[in-house]
This record gives sequence, C-alpha cells and structure tokens, in this order.
Amino acid sequence: MKRYLLTFLMAALFLTSCATHHGIPKNYIQNSTEVVLTQNNFKVIEIVKGEAEASYILGFGGLGKNGLVAEAKANMLASAKLEGTSRTIINEVVEVKTSGIFFITKYKVIVSGQLIEFED
Repeated sequence: MKRYLLTFLMAALFLTSCATHHGIPKNYIQNSTEVVLTQNNFKVIEIVKGEAEASYILGFGGLGKNGLVAEAKANMLASAKLEGTSRTIINEVVEVKTSGIFFITKYKVIVSGQLIEFED
C-alpha cells in the first residue's frame, strides 16, 4: 500500500506544472495614429494574429516581455499583408500566457486584431 501511495505521489509531483494567463496586463499597445470609424465605409476581412514565445531557465534566456510583444506584433502585421492596400488592423488584443515547472518558465505572447478594408 505504501508503495502505491509513494508511486502516486511521485507521479503527481512530476506531472504537474503551473500556468497563468493574462489578457492585457499592461498597456503593451502604443499607437500614435488614431482612426475614427464613424461611417459605414469599411468591411471586416478577417481576424489576424501573431505569436512569439521564449523560455527561461533560472530567469535567463529569451526576450523580455516587451520584446516578445514586438515580435508577436511583427508576425501579425506580416500575416495581414497591409502594404499597398487600404487595410488596417483595429481592436488589437495582447494576451500573455506564463507557464512553468521547477526552474523553467515559458512565456507565450499572442497579439490579435481585426483586419478591416476601407471601401470607396
């Protein structure tokens, strides 16, 4: 009986981890351009997103959170293919997921938004 209990406790210890999820914990989105959508002259094309992740061992490695946000946003903009079009991204959302086990921490940043196109 003690052997089964010890085996169960060891399995529970090695198969568990911690994870947290934060939706916009800080103002990572710094836009200097403002678009006011007061007229019905646009249509929503799709939802675009970009991801970036980094792992840390004892706090070392990877990019800082702001670097991850910049990388995820660059990935989102690349997937949107905005150049040469009358499109823009609105309603940007930054999500940060943190998970860890023992001395290893993993950050995953997801930036998403709605891609709209202006009509004449």
